[in-house]
Amino acid sequence: MELLRSFAFGQYVPVESPVHRLDPRTKILAALALVAGTFAIGTFAGLAVLTVFLAAAIAAGRIAPGYVVRGLRPVFWLLAIAVALQVLFGEGGGHPVFRRGPLVVTRENLLLGAFYGYRVVLLVVATTLMMFTTSPVELTDGMERLLRPFRRAGVPAHELALMMTIALRFIPTLLEETEKIMKAQMARGAEFSQGSLVRRARALVPLLVPLFVGAFRRADALALAMEARCYRGGEHRTRMRQLEMRRADYVALAVVAVAIAVALGPPAAWHAP
Repeated sequence: MELLRSFAFGQYVPVESPVHRLDPRTKILAALALVAGTFAIGTFAGLAVLTVFLAAAIAAGRIAPGYVVRGLRPVFWLLAIAVALQVLFGEGGGHPVFRRGPLVVTRENLLLGAFYGYRVVLLVVATTLMMFTTSPVELTDGMERLLRPFRRAGVPAHELALMMTIALRFIPTLLEETEKIMKAQMARGAEFSQGSLVRRARALVPLLVPLFVGAFRRADALALAMEARCYRGGEHRTRMRQLEMRRADYVALAVVAVAIAVALGPPAAWHAP
């Protein structure tokens, strides 16, 4: 239950800040560049540079650091499992720091596990920061404008943007629905927080049927509402706010590019520890 409340991905934080005022295309491109840069960086120093940059962006966006940290909780177990697999079953060789039978933990695998875990954290923070500071409507418009050049190749830009935005928009709604179903089943004697890990996983199975039924019901209601408002796709649609790249957007993209370039460092440093 507490894990569901802390899930922050897909949620928009409506505050006034310089980051919120940026064009959504700027934030989408910056997030993509940060994700690509994070994968390209191969040193702890480079990841530390990106950490400082993301911390400054979070402060400029007036996002509470505690809210960002709580948003990492849902991926904690996935992160822990990935790091443990790297530490325990990584490449052989190196300097062993722990040995018990066939199980050997080396210093090199510990460093690689910490490095990959650090990288995943930065990836999650970079993408969630975009979601925190971009409303669903702005995100749809920004994605559609970025995909518009590919329409000549048959790419349905508006439909893809709308589909991705609706999916992100309904993540908090589905989590809220899951919490309601869990409370209803707990009132009838169901246990979700006691017993072994396998027992807890089995207790979550009865949640799937009502959750899927509720998701299909919401999708059907959304389709009926769109048809009732004469929605016919993106052709000839007007917008209350026209997107326009300003000086602040170009400055923000330049700052992101400089931060990634500094984090990458000289080509000789582009290797994992």
